[in-house]
Amino acid sequence: MVSITVGFFSGTASTRVQAQDAPHATTNGKLRIFFVDVEGGQATLFVSPSGESLLIDAGWPGNDRRDANRIVAAAKEAGLKKIDYLLITHYHDDHVGGVPQLVAQIPVGTFIDHGPNRELDHGVTEHGYAEYQRVLAATGAHHIVARPGDTLPIHGLDVIVVSADGKLISEPVKGGGQANSFCKGSETRPADNTENGRSLGVLLAFGKLKVLDLGDLTWDKERELMCPTNKLGRIDIDVVSHHGWYQSNSPALIDAIRPRVAIMDNGAKKGGSIPTLETITNTSALERLWELHFSEEGGPQFNTAERYIANPPGEDGHSLEVSADHDGSFEVRNSSTGFTERYPAR
Repeated sequence: MVSITVGFFSGTASTRVQAQDAPHATTNGKLRIFFVDVEGGQATLFVSPSGESLLIDAGWPGNDRRDANRIVAAAKEAGLKKIDYLLITHYHDDHVGGVPQLVAQIPVGTFIDHGPNRELDHGVTEHGYAEYQRVLAATGAHHIVARPGDTLPIHGLDVIVVSADGKLISEPVKGGGQANSFCKGSETRPADNTENGRSLGVLLAFGKLKVLDLGDLTWDKERELMCPTNKLGRIDIDVVSHHGWYQSNSPALIDAIRPRVAIMDNGAKKGGSIPTLETITNTSALERLWELHFSEEGGPQFNTAERYIANPPGEDGHSLEVSADHDGSFEVRNSSTGFTERYPAR
């Protein structure tokens, strides 16, 4: 058994969660991140230098196993024979729905989630959660219920939980703690009572590189996390929350974390809202916005340049891939064209 505790927190101890050792292939000392196209859902695969893997969400159900096939293809490209950890941010269909089809094609060692479903709508969310519970029971895999402040045992990565089940970290991570001047210009919105606001969000560090993935965490929860104090500090890569929808991505978050690069897992007709595109592209430190799809809502005026879009109008299935070094430098590659842009260490 191993336990990894990271020095993210400035003043409080974080909880350790444990998992078993296992041999893995290596990745030549780099962190690889695959942004799989699940067409408006999420499936983001992290492969650490040790070869250990973390998949965040599994896309949609149905579609003739489309999303599971694409995730498995990315795993094979990374040299994986299993997914070590599958983290489910929340129980909406575009995040948890693909789990049964995925586990039928590739083994999963450990499942991570925020605990029970809270969106009791007697509809699709409850169905997705029930199907996920059946997978947990059938596979007998290890299961972690994560809480804010927990560190996750991904070899080669420091991963801290910053949001889960509607709760948030109470103390800043290392590098955070600054007064957030952007709270004043960011409107206050009503509480979101869906599973979105209960998203399991994580901050991942690889050497000097910081990557933020908050799932579909909503505007109201962003304000709790970021105001009056920016608890996260500055981020290198922001996995744009909620597929770029306007219900998330407030100035209180985006302007304060000052991402170098934002990567948006939107679909052509899902996510990529104009207000979000404007907020991201106008933030002062941004060097580039990358998108999985051309946003039909955004149109030519608000989308990023064509070479930074994996799937232009009428196309699908292409991914974006990040390859990062321990010094904080990284590059992003568009699989549809091979176009690559490198971002040197700060």
